[in-house]
Amino acid sequence: MACPICGKNSVPSYRPFCSKRCADVDLAKWLRGDYVIPGPPLEEVPSDENPRD
Repeated sequence: MACPICGKNSVPSYRPFCSKRCADVDLAKWLRGDYVIPGPPLEEVPSDENPRD
């Protein structure tokens, strides 16, 4: 399996990445919001705080 960040072979201890660096790069992308899970914008998601009766 190739590392999704750099394309090198993955290492079992960091799978699916090849190193801690590539795992950290991927985490940083998630934290910055570079990756997006498709769905409605957060403003349109109903809140659990005011349930409808």
